[in-house]
Amino acid sequence: MSQPDSQPRNPGLAERLADTRRFSETLCAPLSVEDMGLQACPEVSPPRWHLAHTTWFFETFILKPRCPDYPPFDERFEYLFNSYYNGIGAQYPRPRRHLLSRPDTATVYRWRAQVDEALQELLARDDDPALLALVALGIEHERQHQELLLTDIKHSFSYNPLWPVYQARNDEDARAPDFAWLNYEGGLVEIGARPGDGFHFDNETPRHRQWLEPFALASRPGTCAEYLAFIEDGGYRRPELWLSDGWDWVRQAGAEAPLYWFLDGGAPEYYTLAGRRPIQLHEPVAHLNYYEADAFARWCGKRLPTEAEWEHAAARLPVAGGFVDNHRFHPSVARAGAPDTPAQMFGDVWEWTASAYLPYPGFAPEEGAVGEYNGKFMSNQMVLRGGSCASSRDHLRASYRNFFYPHLRWQFSGVRLAQSMEAPRGPSPTAIA
Repeated sequence: MSQPDSQPRNPGLAERLADTRRFSETLCAPLSVEDMGLQACPEVSPPRWHLAHTTWFFETFILKPRCPDYPPFDERFEYLFNSYYNGIGAQYPRPRRHLLSRPDTATVYRWRAQVDEALQELLARDDDPALLALVALGIEHERQHQELLLTDIKHSFSYNPLWPVYQARNDEDARAPDFAWLNYEGGLVEIGARPGDGFHFDNETPRHRQWLEPFALASRPGTCAEYLAFIEDGGYRRPELWLSDGWDWVRQAGAEAPLYWFLDGGAPEYYTLAGRRPIQLHEPVAHLNYYEADAFARWCGKRLPTEAEWEHAAARLPVAGGFVDNHRFHPSVARAGAPDTPAQMFGDVWEWTASAYLPYPGFAPEEGAVGEYNGKFMSNQMVLRGGSCASSRDHLRASYRNFFYPHLRWQFSGVRLAQSMEAPRGPSPTAIA
């Protein structure tokens, strides 16, 4: 394909697209060819599949419909790399993605290059708003897969007793700020994405009013030290702390600690993308599922915030914290913020809420296969807010809704306590020595 003679009509979007596509490949740079096919369980995908699927998305939803002269790289890829879009057609079984040694990594990179060139040519000659909206969706879709690529390879690496190092890093010598309660009056509030405020997913709409009773929110997420105290107090052996489904999960999984933790003698350790290391007690605790977060909150005599409470508290805060942009790939210790302002609301760890993932009043998915992006998953899942150390800073906002099944914990998911204002308020759930 020849380069267009005219100047790009959408230089900002085109540059953002190129940067996003390049960053996916940057994240794969530390990986070997053998690493690119790892899939430890059905919920995760191999890195090579993430590179291919995000390319499939642009080719399937943009290039094939809009460019009659575009030659698909390989028609068979439509089946191999379709994740869940039934409107497109059948999908290769998700649990078997690790068996796809072909196409090999070099072929996937050539496919990516062809698609990237075609997209840039298209953006240079076409400024149709519907096209620009689809490209923006594709960029945010790829950013989601960048996060999954990191959490998935961490999970796959964790099964290797050599404790592979994705990237070395230094531990932090920092203390978490003292725990405090921040009070919110509640009342009639608005939540959801504001029209005209830039990109947002359809599940963030429509913006609507919701009544909140007065509540208090923890000034920071729960730490490893606080969660260790829960464990040492028999947290995983006390059924009264757990939801019924959660207690069933504890018994069936034999759970005794968060995912990747090792408490079998000596100083507590965990597996990280920098290898197996001593647990840093002041960091936010990560890799909890919903049941664990809820049980910890009950042990503290508190609860999880609703997603409306969380969004109301975060609505006027800057998107600041630890993100994938800093290449740390691990939660950082919270820094003290301004008085009466919650710290670490964005980045570092996703925060479980008490809210089921359901449509907002008046929600309507987009027409066609792209409407399957979010809407069809609004059942049996719980909402998380705020982003993690594997999320892109530019990808997040106060109205962003993430969602996972309550038993899953391979994401960087943590916990922030809440309570109703009429409940007696106390100090931190447990002091950090």
